[in-house]
Amino acid sequence: MVITEVRIKLVEENNERLQAFCSVTFDNMFVVRDLKIIEGTKGSFVAMPSRKLTDRCPTCGCKNHLRARFCNQCGQRLDENRAARDNDGRAKLHADIAHPINSAAREQIQSAIIKAFHEERERAKLPGYVCTYDDYDCDYEEAASYTSVVAEMNGRSNYRAHPSHATPRGSHLRSHAEEKATRAEDEFGAGIM
Repeated sequence: MVITEVRIKLVEENNERLQAFCSVTFDNMFVVRDLKIIEGTKGSFVAMPSRKLTDRCPTCGCKNHLRARFCNQCGQRLDENRAARDNDGRAKLHADIAHPINSAAREQIQSAIIKAFHEERERAKLPGYVCTYDDYDCDYEEAASYTSVVAEMNGRSNYRAHPSHATPRGSHLRSHAEEKATRAEDEFGAGIM
């Protein structure tokens, strides 16, 4: 496994511990996004992408985050101590989506990310600095092509994507008035007499 690219998105200084988001590319073939660089008591460390853990309400079966005190569906009071605990007694509220299997892999990934993080901080001080983290978005011509394929499959010739999905950011071709008029035509119930 070779780490072929690390992209960093610095977070503003007013954030308490979160220093940056990053993505890592392996062998020019596989990307893992939304890793976080966090300032810890012993220096910066890398947190793997994760999701919030949920459980089901015993009354209605609705999913709720483990910090929820009441069910989102029925309002039933939930047991506040229902989350599993780690060896230190802290509630386990998140689960990693992607993570290294062994400590050698973790160290390799973390050292590459922390190195790239320090380099990005230095680049950010230079005039004309542009963050490259968001460059992973798909090619806009490809997105427009995809929209036309979906339209064909659904038998619609006038199918249009929202302008922000069909054109690069900041270069919307239609005016605000045109967009508002089109939205009014597309709203539920438009044309019903």
